[in-house]
Amino acid sequence: MSEVDLRVSKIKDGTVIDHITGGYALDVVKILGITGKEKRVITIAINVPSKQLGSKDIVKIEGRALSSDEVNRIALVAPYASINIIKQYIVVEKLEVKLPQTITEITKCVNPICITNSNEPVVSNFSVESGEPLILKCHYCGYVLEKNDMLAQL
Repeated sequence: MSEVDLRVSKIKDGTVIDHITGGYALDVVKILGITGKEKRVITIAINVPSKQLGSKDIVKIEGRALSSDEVNRIALVAPYASINIIKQYIVVEKLEVKLPQTITEITKCVNPICITNSNEPVVSNFSVESGEPLILKCHYCGYVLEKNDMLAQL
């Protein structure tokens, strides 16, 4: 893509989440707890043409770095995303999002009789059965959670 085709401006310092599956940028923004009331520039591009994915989304957040927990959460909805840390308009670090084999405390089991939904001091724990499509299996009750179930909890 040449400078003439540049659709989203560069940022001086912050984080760029690129190669988000088309249509999921708003879910990524929700995962990060971004409401739009932050005192920083946030750019969201949806369904941008991509040679690699056909179409992709991009989220740029000025003045913010992501925690490893946030990166793991992003992997749930954007397993092919890449994260670029920007300083003085230069990419100083590139991170590939990687879906962990176990998901703990990020999402809840939707099975109403699961022990994690009782008053017991038990945290949710899922094994990743499949990344694409996303399928999680509850460690306690065996309930299978799909991407839409997880997105409904955001």
